[in-house]
Amino acid sequence: MIVVDDIHKKQTGFSKTVITIGSFDGVHLGHRRILETVVQEARRKEAMPCVVTMKPHPRQYFLPGHAPNLLTDDAKKVSLFEEAGIQATFLLPFDQHIARMERSTFVKNIIHGWCRAMTVVVGHDFCFGRGAAGNSAYLAAVGPSYGFHIIEVPPVLVNGERVSSTLIRERILEGDLDAAALFLGRPYSIKGKVIQGRGIGGTLGFPTANIKPHHGAAPAQGVYAAEALLGDAQFPAAVNIGIAPTIRHENLTIEAYLLGFSGDILGKEIEIVFWKRLRPERKFESHDALIQQIRLDVAEVSKYYAEKTK
Repeated sequence: MIVVDDIHKKQTGFSKTVITIGSFDGVHLGHRRILETVVQEARRKEAMPCVVTMKPHPRQYFLPGHAPNLLTDDAKKVSLFEEAGIQATFLLPFDQHIARMERSTFVKNIIHGWCRAMTVVVGHDFCFGRGAAGNSAYLAAVGPSYGFHIIEVPPVLVNGERVSSTLIRERILEGDLDAAALFLGRPYSIKGKVIQGRGIGGTLGFPTANIKPHHGAAPAQGVYAAEALLGDAQFPAAVNIGIAPTIRHENLTIEAYLLGFSGDILGKEIEIVFWKRLRPERKFESHDALIQQIRLDVAEVSKYYAEKTK
């Protein structure tokens, strides 16, 4: 995978590409249909299949106080693009310059001048340029003069619902991981860094990794059966998301107890893949009652993992 961090600073060097453009938060089934179309069209035209994606998300730029809780960070997105067969990812810094760029300039400078696109694949609701004035109809009208044509991919429906990042975000925040996985086409996961915690898990006999996520969409408060990916290693994990009311944490935390793991992972990158919500978070009468429940949770995670990996 070729990754260009800023398309303003480096030319692609490609003479012909098939591209798609968008934020692609979550890289869900709707996005996958678009990526599949890019790869198929590029193969047919012997061109480079590419993605142009925004950084930061446009809504983070326009509405910084009301930006969405993102489903994926940049590294995860690039990994999922590669899995889909995309060979190059171009990061387009979404700043004042891009936000104010007229649609005609975007086509001339970015799509044609920089990407050398032969085909542009877009979703049904794609828009671009100053005031979101550009869309697939505009691209279809001006494309022939620049030597490219448009493929518009219709929305993907699952159980009668249109797959979207907003829909998935809602399901995740509700703790409905089965629905989120159905629309994503894979289990939902959070990537982040292990940070220093209060060490209380260790005093209870269950030392946890405290995780600072790289993106914002955390499932509803509760206890989850999950899998922790640590480098090339995988561990079943019992994950608590919440304020730990028995311990009286003040802020929302994500804590993972990795079954069968021992060692120091402070400062390391970790990915938590969520399987199942075991129970909501609740307050216990004593530490002993909390420890007993944690034992039950860990046993359930172990059983679930054994059944899942048969």
